[in-house]
Amino acid sequence: MDSIQALSLENLAEKFKESEKESSRMREHFNQFLSMPYSELEERNLELKRERDSGMTSKEIQPKLLQYLENEKRIKAVTLCFTDLEGRFHLLDFDKNHVLGAKDNLTFDGSSIKGFTPQNKSDLRIEIDWTSFRWLPADVFGAGKVLMFSNVCDNRGEYYESDFRGRLSKQLNDLKFTKNITVNVAPEIEGFLFKGANAEQEFDENDGFELANMSGYFNCLPHDELRVFIDKFAEVKRALGFENEKDHPEVAPAQFELNYKYTGALEAADQILLYKLAARQIAKSMGFTASFLPKPVQGINGSGMHTNLSLSKDGVNLFYEESGKNSLSSDAWKFINGVLSRAKDLCLVMNSSVNSYRRLDPAYEAPNEIKVSSSDRGSMVRVPIGNKKSARIEVRPVAPDVNPYLWFYSLLSAGLEGIESGKAEVSEDTPEKLPFDIYEALEHFESSDFMKKILGERDHKKYLNLKRTVAERSPRNLGTRVKNGEVRYHHEVTNQMIWADF
Repeated sequence: MDSIQALSLENLAEKFKESEKESSRMREHFNQFLSMPYSELEERNLELKRERDSGMTSKEIQPKLLQYLENEKRIKAVTLCFTDLEGRFHLLDFDKNHVLGAKDNLTFDGSSIKGFTPQNKSDLRIEIDWTSFRWLPADVFGAGKVLMFSNVCDNRGEYYESDFRGRLSKQLNDLKFTKNITVNVAPEIEGFLFKGANAEQEFDENDGFELANMSGYFNCLPHDELRVFIDKFAEVKRALGFENEKDHPEVAPAQFELNYKYTGALEAADQILLYKLAARQIAKSMGFTASFLPKPVQGINGSGMHTNLSLSKDGVNLFYEESGKNSLSSDAWKFINGVLSRAKDLCLVMNSSVNSYRRLDPAYEAPNEIKVSSSDRGSMVRVPIGNKKSARIEVRPVAPDVNPYLWFYSLLSAGLEGIESGKAEVSEDTPEKLPFDIYEALEHFESSDFMKKILGERDHKKYLNLKRTVAERSPRNLGTRVKNGEVRYHHEVTNQMIWADF
């Protein structure tokens, strides 16, 4: 190619780029969808959060938000969210005008969701929870969108039994109505930052994951990749109304944990899903993967989701008693007894993936002993230092890939059973261990009358079959190397509809 022709092609390429830039500027000018500064997003989202905390119902808050959607011409779509039985996050974008016109008749194909309906009963309804309304950062979610969580209903309008957001919501409402008790939860969600935008989907057990960097606990430089990710992630969380408290690298290299204020159990479960969604999107925009696999790299600490919980009544913490052991009340100790007595039954819910059982290795601060302690971090339940405001229990074996609604529902059921039993003395016997692998957890879950009772026979069987199927796709004896199957067949990593016989 001679120099004149090469120059001509370069000019054409340059003109094309300029044309594209001009087109982009024109689109931005004529499509001015809603986009707000982070400070305004935080202010608006916190205002709605206060209304949720005050006890406003979806029905009470709906008229104001419907009017807002009608009047705000810069909003184009409403993102509605729900989870399947395993906790995989699903999002549907509905045109705003369609939501306004058919808000009580929004449907989707339930047969496309693993663990939901068969093909001959596929239609399910979406019931919007208007109290969960959130304005979104446009640079992360796209301009002109707002988000709400939904409960899944059957074609009669009743809560669908396999949707545990609806079941948790009912459990919490019943507790509030009958005993005026509120459940407060604060999860601590750990994750890893890996190189590559699709590191999990492209995982090869021979190579393993490549850590974003070697930064660790409290010693990350201001412009390290991990610190830049954490800072951006913290900004998004703040804008979404999380009420941030502490952001830091964790013990393992390239590991992170961003803490935020406790809140009601239903909102806490919603926030877990938003936390992971935002982390993944921000990481991908930087060319990385935010991973919530419990033990993706052998030889270093895994990731957990310690669950802090307390009960309150009329603003008074029911778990606090100044003269009680570790400043906990009798009801708190009864709750702990309930959780410990159902530990093996709960294990498959707390640790729902093949990979999560690698984390229960005592060599890496694994909380695998079925006991309670104020200091021993190997205990299943820890009693943190607290006062009349902060007294709580911390359940430690929980993996970050749980279905948060199913987990909180099950945890609360076990703790409330303990309160009803009336036993406040905790056994000092040599503690048993949690199941060592998913097969042992499956056995305990399958034979548990408690889990059958609280989940119902059908959902107990559904969940058992889902977990057994994924377990059988990995080698029974995993060895030390993280295997392809435990990553690629993980419910948060791969669209399971592509596996023909899943």
